Amino acid sequence: MRNPWEFIKPSLLSISIVASAAQATEVVLVSGAVGKDIEVLKEVVKPWEKSTGNKLTVFPMPASTTDQFGQYRLWLAAGNADIDVYQTDVIWAPQLANNFVDLTPYTRDIVDQHFPSIIESQTTNGKLVALPILTDAPALYYRKDLLKKYNKTVPNTWGELTETAKYIQTKEREAGNSDMWGFVWQGNAYEGLTCDALEWVKSFGGGQIVEADGTISINNPNAVAALKMAKSWVGDISPAGILAYQEEDARGVWQTGNAVFMRNWPYAYSLGNSEESAIKGKFGAAPLPSGTSQNKSAATLGGWNVAVSKYSKHKEASISLAKYLASEEVQKYRALHSSNLPTIISLYDDKDIKEQQPIIAQWKDVFLHAVPRPSAPTKIKYNEVSSKFFSAVHSTLAGSGSAEENLEVLEYELETLKGNTW
Repeated sequence: MRNPWEFIKPSLLSISIVASAAQATEVVLVSGAVGKDIEVLKEVVKPWEKSTGNKLTVFPMPASTTDQFGQYRLWLAAGNADIDVYQTDVIWAPQLANNFVDLTPYTRDIVDQHFPSIIESQTTNGKLVALPILTDAPALYYRKDLLKKYNKTVPNTWGELTETAKYIQTKEREAGNSDMWGFVWQGNAYEGLTCDALEWVKSFGGGQIVEADGTISINNPNAVAALKMAKSWVGDISPAGILAYQEEDARGVWQTGNAVFMRNWPYAYSLGNSEESAIKGKFGAAPLPSGTSQNKSAATLGGWNVAVSKYSKHKEASISLAKYLASEEVQKYRALHSSNLPTIISLYDDKDIKEQQPIIAQWKDVFLHAVPRPSAPTKIKYNEVSSKFFSAVHSTLAGSGSAEENLEVLEYELETLKGNTW
């Protein structure tokens, strides 16, 4: 069996000075997780532990990024010294920057390996506050076998998806599969719904909630149309329980073979093709649909990073770990084993990745349609903006007020939150 670490370069082990057992440091990292993220992290860190003599302790967080952010903010506000390294969402840098070590002096030799836009997203007031370890953009997962069976094509618009999903769902249920659903996604009231709904709204020409110049744009007819479309799915091509779904809930239905389409992140690709998966080899991934043929697809830009707490008592070891986790070798391992998308440009031309995970190169098409959440213009108020947005969307999906009513109230709430400036 091939040693998964045989591609590790000897130079990687020079990231840190080898420590003696007496100097060993325990570095505590907090991280959310989906799928097998924690297992992969514990495996991927073994060479670093061996080379440095240090030990990583992983403190797992809830899968909900909203819950993670809330807990992170409490710990950091209290100056918690028990946590050394935080795994952070791409949108959190402006909000948490003052609590993290400036990594600029330690990373001048490696930052040029990464996509410049991703490094820029983690730079606040000239300080690099987190190192990227993977990037993210969701796609439309589709059952190749079912589309072929019913002579259907991959939908280009949400309307086409709705029709195709309904048709195949109906036919499959008539054939005896009463558990089949047309489309599963993330409908719970959390950051994941902000991502899903932003894609609907943007792809309908409804803007990005708050535009780059700070203008609040969400209350418009195109955004209304997008939310009305999504509401029509609930209880029809999507289960009524979709309003409580997060990423793993959607993947659970999908991977057991009970959905025609799924909206999810790249991590679900390798899991869907695992040996225990009921849909191994039966699905593909494509850019998300657009609102109309005149509009473009939109995929919310995601990604994860590692930041070193300025309250850590083990900064040297923590910086060493952060650089290691962001390295080319570790990103390659994660690409091969978890279909995580690298932030290091050269890996998209890597021979092993092209052969073993060809979907990663194909994901470039998804990135062409990536749209950022409005964390840059709203700065430290982004979390409140997102919370108000996903709450308004969730209310609409649940039938508590119309799309028109809820977006009008949302606009007022955001204007109040903004005040004179963000």
